[in-house]
Amino acid sequence: MIKYMCSIWIVVLALGMCSGLAWAQDAPPVMEIVAKANHMAYYQGQDGRAEVAMHITDQQGRERNKEFTILRKDLGEEDTEQKFYVYFHRPADERGTVFMVWKHMDKDDDRWLYLPALDVTKRIAASDERTSFVGSDFYYEDVSGRGIEEDEHELTQVTDNYYVIKSEPKKPELVEFDHYLNYVHKESFIPVKTEYYREDGTMYREMSVQQVRDIQGFTTITKQQMEDLDSGSQTVLTYDTVEYNLGLPEDIFTERYLRRAPRKYLR
Repeated sequence: MIKYMCSIWIVVLALGMCSGLAWAQDAPPVMEIVAKANHMAYYQGQDGRAEVAMHITDQQGRERNKEFTILRKDLGEEDTEQKFYVYFHRPADERGTVFMVWKHMDKDDDRWLYLPALDVTKRIAASDERTSFVGSDFYYEDVSGRGIEEDEHELTQVTDNYYVIKSEPKKPELVEFDHYLNYVHKESFIPVKTEYYREDGTMYREMSVQQVRDIQGFTTITKQQMEDLDSGSQTVLTYDTVEYNLGLPEDIFTERYLRRAPRKYLR
C-alpha cells in the first residue's frame, strides 16, 4: 500500500513538473517579455504628447487635482536614450512647474525640477527618484520609467491572460522595495498591474491600469491608478489627449526651456 501511494505521488510530481516545463517552454524568454512591456509603456512611436489629469485622494478623503502636459522624444531605435518634458498647467500656484528627464542606459538618468514660484531649478538625485512626484502616490521613476537592466527578472507564472514577472533590484540599497511583480498582458504586452513588496512579503504599493485605447494604431494606457496601501491614499492619472509621431524638436528638451516653456507644443 505504501509503495502504491509513493508511486502515485511520483506520478503527480512528475506531471506537475512537466506542466511547469510546458508553460515555461511556451512563454518567450523573460527579458523579451520585460523589454516588450517596457516598450509598450514608454517607447511607442518616435515621440509623443499627452494631456494628463491627475486626481489625488489622501487618507482623509481630501481631493486635489492637477493638470499637465507630457512631451516625449526617443533617441535611437532600440528603446534606449529618451527625453521627457512635463509642464504643469493647474493648479494655479503650480503653473509653470517643469519636470524634465534625460534617460540613459549606461549611467544614472538626469532629472530636473523647475519651480517657478522660487525661480529655482533643482537637480533630482538618483537617491530621490523613488520619492513622491509632486505630492502624488506616483514616484518620479514611475513617470519616466525604471531601467530594465536595474533589476533581475524571473518569469514566475503564466496564466490564461498574463505573464507574471518577479523583479528584484541589483542594488537594493538604492530602493525601498524588496521586489515587485508585473502582470504583463500576453497579447498586448501592456503591464496592467504592478505590486511592490517589502522584505517581509507585505505589499505596500499597487499600480493598476484601468483603461486602454487604440490611438493611431498604438495600444495606449489612458487611465491608471497608484495606491499607497499603508496610508490608503491613491492617485489616478487620466490621459485625455494622446498623440504620436509629432516630429518634436530635440532642443525643447534642454535646460533653457525649463524657464521658457515651448508653448507651441503645450497648447
